[in-house]
Amino acid sequence: MYCTLSFPCVHFVPVGRTCCNYRRVTLAAHSKRRPPKDSRYRPPKDNRYRPPKDNRYRPHPKQPPDFGVNLFLKKPSTTSKPTEADFDINQENDEVEDENVGVVWESDELEVISSLFQGRIPQKPGKLHRERPLPLPAPYKLRPLGLPKPKTQVKLTAPAVVSSRASMAKKVYKSPSFLVGLAREMSRLGPAEDVSKVLGKWVQFLRKGSLSLTIRELGHMGFPERALQTFLWAQNQPHLFPDDWILASTVEVLARNHELRIPFNIDHYTGLASRAVLEAMIKGFIKGGNLRLAWKVLVVARRDKRMLDSSIYAKLILELGKNPDRHRHVLPLLDELGERDELNLSQQDCTAIMKVCIKMGKFEVVESLFSWFKQSSYQPSVVMFTSVIHSRYTEKKYREALAVVWEMESSNCLFDLPAYRVVIKLFVALNDLSRAMRYFSKLKEAGFSPTFGLYKDMLQIYMASGRTAKCKEICKEAEIAGFKLDKYQVSQINENL
Repeated sequence: MYCTLSFPCVHFVPVGRTCCNYRRVTLAAHSKRRPPKDSRYRPPKDNRYRPPKDNRYRPHPKQPPDFGVNLFLKKPSTTSKPTEADFDINQENDEVEDENVGVVWESDELEVISSLFQGRIPQKPGKLHRERPLPLPAPYKLRPLGLPKPKTQVKLTAPAVVSSRASMAKKVYKSPSFLVGLAREMSRLGPAEDVSKVLGKWVQFLRKGSLSLTIRELGHMGFPERALQTFLWAQNQPHLFPDDWILASTVEVLARNHELRIPFNIDHYTGLASRAVLEAMIKGFIKGGNLRLAWKVLVVARRDKRMLDSSIYAKLILELGKNPDRHRHVLPLLDELGERDELNLSQQDCTAIMKVCIKMGKFEVVESLFSWFKQSSYQPSVVMFTSVIHSRYTEKKYREALAVVWEMESSNCLFDLPAYRVVIKLFVALNDLSRAMRYFSKLKEAGFSPTFGLYKDMLQIYMASGRTAKCKEICKEAEIAGFKLDKYQVSQINENL
């Protein structure tokens, strides 16, 4: 017989559970007797509580797993199902817990419980702004920089719709081989023929700036009149002119071949010209050797406060520095370059300015250019290293020049013949025989033939060190190479022998 007794103020708790300590009495009694197996007792069948047929075997929804326990690491339970002895032990534990005092909840625990229903857990004071990890890179951003990037603007027109003439024009109008081919074809024309005979066939494929390369190529071939005819023909084409690139190329070709007519009011002309045209005019005059007109145009541009490219100053300084009488024109150009905040000088421009400054004794300009070039994240070449070593050697700063040699060696820079010549001169001035011999042997191992000056330098350091046998060997080697030493040096060697 199985029965349960309860009072109106009492709630029923299943056997084996802990009773809440709210001073309520719960009685649960059951009999250990079981109904006999042959008992024909059957529970009453009441159709009123039977569910409908379509919902009789409704599947139960799956319960979510307990996230506090790792289901994969949990060991399988080896205990058997609870027995009647376990129910008796649970009843004893319930009686002991009833004797204990009720549990008192703390304020922070109550706050956490209440926040669960509000949707937010209060954070403890401390690091409010949590550093979140960076997002993982997208696959399209993992592409190396050297590879082409996907196109952002795609043409909506299908390739089949675009005409063959338009696609050909896009390939032809900036093709160097096509533009140089036009210049060669125009150079084969007869004296009575005009360039329109060649250009008329390709007029639909040309764009603005296309003919600038053709005009420069005609100038290199020595046809300045054909270049002028090409410019005049382009003026009559509305889709090709006005164009500063064609005008600048024509002006440079005419100025280089002394075909450019300079008006008396050059101030008015240069005031209307653009920067590209002014630079092309000065370049043409410099290449043509007309430094007077180049200096005149530059003076007018400086007076009008026209900012020209730094390479123009470098080319003019190099040409003016070849003549010692014109060194006075170099100083204002160097001062103007020094006042600029930004310089646009290539490595060739820097070395050209360095060579002129070494001749003029402006060694501080050489040092400032060398430091600026290295600060600009550029790697100096063997020509620049040689110029700096020669500058410090001329200034008799041998130890500082030796530091540049070690820097040159550490950068794995290959020496050329001028570099070997300057370095051996430096070691001769330092009276360092071993290093001078080593670099002299390196020069011959690299396949270079020693010059007459190198033979004289090696002979000088051998004589200063008392190496008479080496002096005789150097004299024989120089005679075999076709050089004839001074009689004074030969007589000194014979006296020492």
